[in-house]
Parts: sequence; C-alpha cells; structure tokens
Amino acid sequence: MEAIQDKIKRMIDANFNRTREGLRVIEDIARFVLGNKDTTNEMKLLRSDLAKIEKNFDFTLSRDTENDVGTSLSSDIEERRGSVFDIFKANIKRIEESLRVLEETFKTIDIEMSKKLKSMRYKIYIIERKFEMELKEIDGQKQN
Repeated sequence: MEAIQDKIKRMIDANFNRTREGLRVIEDIARFVLGNKDTTNEMKLLRSDLAKIEKNFDFTLSRDTENDVGTSLSSDIEERRGSVFDIFKANIKRIEESLRVLEETFKTIDIEMSKKLKSMRYKIYIIERKFEMELKEIDGQKQN
C-alpha cells in the first residue's frame, strides 16, 4: 500500500506541473499575442521562482501517471476554447488553483515554502486583473 506521504508527493508533483504549464501558456500569450514584454518577463520570473522552489523538493520519482485515476477525466469546457481570452482564463485559474494546493500541502512539509507559494498566488491575482483588461481589448471581449 502506498504511504500517505508518497500520495502527497504525487499531488505536489502534479500541481507543480500544472502551475508551470499554466505560467508558460500565459507567458506565450503575453509574448506572441499581446507583444507585452513586461508581462512576458513577469511570467518568466514567476516560472523561475517556482523552479527554485521545486528543485529543493524533487517529487518526480513519486509520479505514477500510469495509475493516476484522473488522467482520463475531462469536461466539455476543457475540450474547447472559443478565444484567446478563454485560453487565458482557463490557464490563469489553473495557476491560481494549483498554487493554492501547493500552498496548503507545503504547510505539512515546509511552512516557509508555503508562504512563498501564497505570495506567488497573490501576484497572479494582480497579474490576472491587469492582463485580463489588456487581453479583452485585443480579443474583442466586452469590458465587465
């Protein structure tokens, strides 16, 4: 039977992956769609900050993709995006949610890392608002 710590390590590994992937999507939208050097750099720096945390805790060996019950699950909303704005929203939320999971699980491992992850999550909230307004103008979405 798999020990609970191994299961938590798998959960952490999956959420590091989600966060990194989401950051990369947002970075590429900022770079290629918006041509926004500042936001591109901000996202690149956040990915670098995340990598610095992750390298201290290599959970890759805990990965068990073949037996992960969630890999075959999806919803209709995941399978289709109507616009660049939809891609942005899906990925910014993915980043926020996965940072929250990391923040919570690191409370059992390293409280200082948990605090750093919390700080990253709040940075993402600020970036989300700024980025969303800029992207809505380009993507033809109505301002809320």
